[in-house]
Amino acid sequence: MMSVEEYALDINRTCEDVLKMCENLGFDIKSNDDMLDEEMIIELDNALANDDIDEEIEEIQVVVSNKKVDNDNVINKEKLKKKVDNNKSKKDLANKKKAMYKNKEKLISNAPVNNENVVLYKENMTIADLAKALNVGSGELIKKLFALGVMATINNAISFENAEILVLDYNKELKKEETADVTNFEEFEIIDNEEDLESRPAVVTIMGHVDHGKTTLLDTIRKTNVAEGEAGGITQAISAYQVNHKGKTITFIDTPGHAAFTEMRARGAGITDIVIIIVSAEDGVMPQTKEAIDHAKAAGVPILVAINKIDKPGANPEKVTTELTEYGLMPDSWGGDTIYTNISAKVGTGIDELLENILLVAEMQEYKANPNRYAVGTVIESRLDKHLGPIVTVLIQNGTLRLGDPIVVGHAYGKVRTLKNDKGEEITMAIPSMPVEITGLNETPSSGDKFMAFEFEKQARNIAEQRRIQAKAKENAPKQTVSLDELFSKIQEGTKEINVLIKADVNGSSEAVKNSLEKIDVEGVKVKVIRSGVGAITEGDIVLAKASNAIIIGFNIRPNNSIKDYAKENGVEIRLYDIIYKAVEEMEAAMKGMLDPIFEEQVLGEAEVRELFKFSKVGTIAGCYITDGIIKRDSKARLIRDGVVIYDGNVNSLQRGKDAVKEVKKGLECGITVENYTDIKQGDIIEAYEMVEIKR
Repeated sequence: MMSVEEYALDINRTCEDVLKMCENLGFDIKSNDDMLDEEMIIELDNALANDDIDEEIEEIQVVVSNKKVDNDNVINKEKLKKKVDNNKSKKDLANKKKAMYKNKEKLISNAPVNNENVVLYKENMTIADLAKALNVGSGELIKKLFALGVMATINNAISFENAEILVLDYNKELKKEETADVTNFEEFEIIDNEEDLESRPAVVTIMGHVDHGKTTLLDTIRKTNVAEGEAGGITQAISAYQVNHKGKTITFIDTPGHAAFTEMRARGAGITDIVIIIVSAEDGVMPQTKEAIDHAKAAGVPILVAINKIDKPGANPEKVTTELTEYGLMPDSWGGDTIYTNISAKVGTGIDELLENILLVAEMQEYKANPNRYAVGTVIESRLDKHLGPIVTVLIQNGTLRLGDPIVVGHAYGKVRTLKNDKGEEITMAIPSMPVEITGLNETPSSGDKFMAFEFEKQARNIAEQRRIQAKAKENAPKQTVSLDELFSKIQEGTKEINVLIKADVNGSSEAVKNSLEKIDVEGVKVKVIRSGVGAITEGDIVLAKASNAIIIGFNIRPNNSIKDYAKENGVEIRLYDIIYKAVEEMEAAMKGMLDPIFEEQVLGEAEVRELFKFSKVGTIAGCYITDGIIKRDSKARLIRDGVVIYDGNVNSLQRGKDAVKEVKKGLECGITVENYTDIKQGDIIEAYEMVEIKR
């Protein structure tokens, strides 16, 4: 930011000139001391450059229209040349400032063109855009267009035909940009070039049983990373924050609970890179600890274990470690791959070691993003303020979000009016893995909603409207539960796994069902039990199943109507059994249905060609006698001559007398035409067959 007076000095103009420009552009700037933000400076730079270019065009017109060429014209041309050079320099300076303040790279949805001699023509491309693509001055292109009889200014759109002529002048080829529809940007795969990627901080979530110290740990980590003079003076503004440890940044997200964490996953919001399971050294593994482990494993991210309250008299970290190994969290010190840290969140013991372990995992995982593109990310939380409107906390997952960016969040849209970091401080930009609070949306989105920033506000508004229409149609569409068949049909090549969540009447039943299902192996297709427990099916079970694309199997239990309805609303299938082998048998049959079907040829019958009848409209009709089996219309057919197959196709038509029939049996005569084949001879054999799927 800079004052009007500073900007006037910078561009060698008077303050009155700058204030007049601000008035023309609609800025609320009244005095020399008023501050200009980055957006205003960019607008002023462009307006200044455009004014100079317009002056240049006027002088070109004067020179060209004056037929008398004299010494004055020569002088005018020399002055004009200097003015053009000056204007090009000013425009270059404006572009440099724009790049410095904005540094935006337009999100191109198709693969980049690597050929240096190819220039991409984009929709609504301006002369300035083309000049930038060609790395030449806009004035140079304007003069070339003028020579072609086309009057234009720097911000005028240029047609593909005119652009093609200009590009050819620089020995380059113009191609139209093929853009993809980014309305459903959650499903849009962003592929960055490796050289554009930069390291980003890891995003960490802490989960565990209630009262085991999650909140205390989050507070302690934050306080130990606040400068001494600031301690107590800064309050956490949002439910996420960043800390710095040994020069490296870590982002912590505070989710309300396991269900909220998994609900966001169910909506496609994979915001967490690392999960810390916190367990009390006094209490050990508790029901919610098991839940947390299930949710973390289902998320498929690295898990760290923090054994808390080691300062307590009854602490027994070794016992807790042994308990956790039963849930597949084998410590690295015992030859496993889970890193354990003994801590006391209350007194700060082991916190540095825990942070170092997070950085170690982050280094191994090599988390990266491309900061030089429009931002994408996820809503962590949102609320409505009666003065400011929707206030939304988002996590930047790729790209850079800037003040003033048009943005679509869920089916809300707007421009980023304010941007604050986790300390509540006003900032102008947010980079990958950074949690920020924004305002400026037209309505309040939901936690887990994805967002994307765009170049133009009109584009954002149109996309948001399309998303609203789609959401309404989806809401009104009948809910469909996910069946085994639907689940399995989506599994592609590679390792095939069926995610299953088991709830049973007693622990013995739960373990028996789990062991029996996990033993099934049908040609590499296996069952993966993401949770097995005792008791009724809960809403939390359904949320986890939805996020993991899992089937719920209930043994000797019956869900109530509200749970059945909730499962149906979320598209989760519940299967109930009271005999173990029935559950195994049905699962095994379904798994076989996942495999590619085996087809076997089955001969239906044979017909001998005895007469030939040729018709101009129909072609050759073979007068046949059925020697074996049955011939069906539309069945596959081979034409065999002297024991050799000379054609393989289909029976096109089948007739008995003047009537078309569906089939003819052994011992009867009929007329047969073979699809796309007429070179039939007496004595040929027509063999009808079909491909039959063989049950595995």
